[in-house]
Amino acid sequence: MDRNSAIGLGLIAVIMLVYSMFFMQEPTPATPAPKKTETQVAASTAPATQVNDSLVAAQRVAQLGEFSALATGQNQTITLENQVLKLTLGSQGGAVEQVELKNYKTWNQKALLLFDKGSSEQVFAFQTNSGRTVRLNDLFFQPSAVKNTTVNKLPAKVITFSAQVAPGQTIEQVYTLVDQSYEVGYQLNFRGMEQMVAQKPIMLTWTDNLKRLEKDVKQNRAHSTVNFYTAEGDFDNISASATENETVKLEEPVKWVANKQNFFTAAIIAQNAFESAEMRVEVLPDTDTVGIKTLRSTLGIPVQDALSNKAHFTYYFGPNDHDILENTTEGFDENIELGWGIFKYVNKLLILPAFDFLEDFFGNYGIIIILLVLYIKLILSPLTYKSYISMAKMKVLKPEVDAIKEKYEGDMQKTQAETMSLYSKMGVNPMSGCIPMLLQIPILFAMYNFFPNSIELRQEPFLWAHDLSTYDVFAKLPFTIPFYGSHVSMFTLLMTASTILYTWSNNQVSSIQGPMKFYSYLMPIIFMFVLNSFPAGLSFYYFVSNIVTFGQQALIRKFVDDAKIRQNLEEYQAKNKGKEPKGGFQKKIQDAMKAAAEKEAQRKKTK
Repeated sequence: MDRNSAIGLGLIAVIMLVYSMFFMQEPTPATPAPKKTETQVAASTAPATQVNDSLVAAQRVAQLGEFSALATGQNQTITLENQVLKLTLGSQGGAVEQVELKNYKTWNQKALLLFDKGSSEQVFAFQTNSGRTVRLNDLFFQPSAVKNTTVNKLPAKVITFSAQVAPGQTIEQVYTLVDQSYEVGYQLNFRGMEQMVAQKPIMLTWTDNLKRLEKDVKQNRAHSTVNFYTAEGDFDNISASATENETVKLEEPVKWVANKQNFFTAAIIAQNAFESAEMRVEVLPDTDTVGIKTLRSTLGIPVQDALSNKAHFTYYFGPNDHDILENTTEGFDENIELGWGIFKYVNKLLILPAFDFLEDFFGNYGIIIILLVLYIKLILSPLTYKSYISMAKMKVLKPEVDAIKEKYEGDMQKTQAETMSLYSKMGVNPMSGCIPMLLQIPILFAMYNFFPNSIELRQEPFLWAHDLSTYDVFAKLPFTIPFYGSHVSMFTLLMTASTILYTWSNNQVSSIQGPMKFYSYLMPIIFMFVLNSFPAGLSFYYFVSNIVTFGQQALIRKFVDDAKIRQNLEEYQAKNKGKEPKGGFQKKIQDAMKAAAEKEAQRKKTK
């Protein structure tokens, strides 16, 4: 023994001696039991652990049968990543655990997770011939190395998760991520398992507790729902405005199902079709400012597809960008709310192409909106000109109209009948000024759908607005005004003021009177309340549109001679003097007003 060893043993002996003298208590004869109890516990612990392990193993075998050996293991996470998407996969279940959109942030500038393990779950379950239900999430898969490959001549990454049930019997899940793509290829293969798997559909249950992604929770909730597309080519959805839980069950084949939000969509697309589908939307209370809705879909996958290497799918985790969605799969661009009927086609054929063109040359979306207004106004300029000429004709007849009002003061029906008679004699059709305005309505309503759903405007600032895709807050109120809110949107105020000014200008040459004149001023006020919480881009568009219309009218006024218009009207009157007015809509209105005036006069006489 060397010196160091001897010193070490000496120190240990001294420590033990000190400990026994000062810290250890002498055992008393009356209480010898603790040592015996310790022995009993130690003796019983090992058998209890063995019993518990055996019980768990027995339960696992009873539940999973021949798949029980795959139910133990440790979860490993693997990442597939490209320029726009970061996909995290887990070996437990071989499932998607998290999806991050790298080019986008949430409303509070945090990483935008469109799918995460804490709030979203996908469960694949199938039936065995022994009557058991096996969930892939309960099994541990062996991940392969990530391999580089090409898909349609584009670089891609592939990983395979395998679970061997028995020699020659394997479950495989294959994920493929192509560069610059929001699509994730997915294959589910049951190799050599024909005698093991029952001939019943594989059920995929996707539960998605949507989290808040946008500043305006109310709008975020109002644009979140489940969309689906059948194999027959029919698009449908559960109403996003539903205030109660709603379920839709389909027994027909379904091509894709999408969990759609304002500006983002998470979806699964079948290469063949899902043989059945049940979708459910569960609403959350308005007081919840974190969660949006709970979306749940249960989809039936034909088991023969998995047995014959035909269970191929595509996940889409990405933005609601029209160009991207349009090239994803049939009908997938329906996930963008562009309106219904004619409004949808106005957006698709007129607005979107112009917007995309301007994006190629300008980076400021406020400037793009201004140029978009000029583009639309240029298209509508013939209608604007015709509308102004009609108003100019009524303007030169205003002295005669005022005389009629003075003559029949208090008799509204008689005044209107005589006014229409004057217009008919002078060859003026007041409807010719309204029709051009009516033809502009589809564009105005198309914009109403375009701006709230345009991801291009998301988090894009302009002037005092920090985000053109939501309302601008010029001032915060210390209280809430019913139907208005607790903030002041300056773009909405500017839109309202310009609309009232435009209405006043038109009323100077219009024959509108009575309640209709009042309502023409009331409508802008109503829209101020409605649009205060709408996207700033929409209010700014309407404001610029009003300003440009003023400019158009000022320009047209320089080329329109009121004296010449008066001369033309008088020539028309002289030429058609003594002739009955021609038939048509104006004639019908005139006759109706005259009949109403005569009926009112008769009623007064009988009193």
